[in-house]
Amino acid sequence: METPAQVVRDFVDRFVAAWPTGDAATVAALFRDDAEYHNGPLDPVHGRAAIQAAVSGFMAMGGSVSVDIVNLLADEHIVMTERIDHFTIDDCTISLPIMGIFEIQAGRIAAWRDYFDVNQFTSMLTTNA
Repeated sequence: METPAQVVRDFVDRFVAAWPTGDAATVAALFRDDAEYHNGPLDPVHGRAAIQAAVSGFMAMGGSVSVDIVNLLADEHIVMTERIDHFTIDDCTISLPIMGIFEIQAGRIAAWRDYFDVNQFTSMLTTNA
């Protein structure tokens, strides 16, 4: 079985590869049926199907995404990532620093929480629009 850190690295790789095609099902397959996803200021979503729908909605923006993992800390069940997510749409790239927490149970993601500065993200969208 993969270590929790490997599960998260696999998740990031799948997320990046799936974004341009909108294949949220590939990403959602890494989650438990009863998983929770909380993306910053948005309300948490519960369950693999809801997570797939949320991720699909983000992917609908189009473009591509890449991720630089600055730091990754893991124990038996928790993985913490300090990373920079780069979103590129129409030759415009927004790079957002994010702190992510993943809870891993039996090789699947049970919870995913991302924390970032909403004002910074909004400012980048406005500046690059």
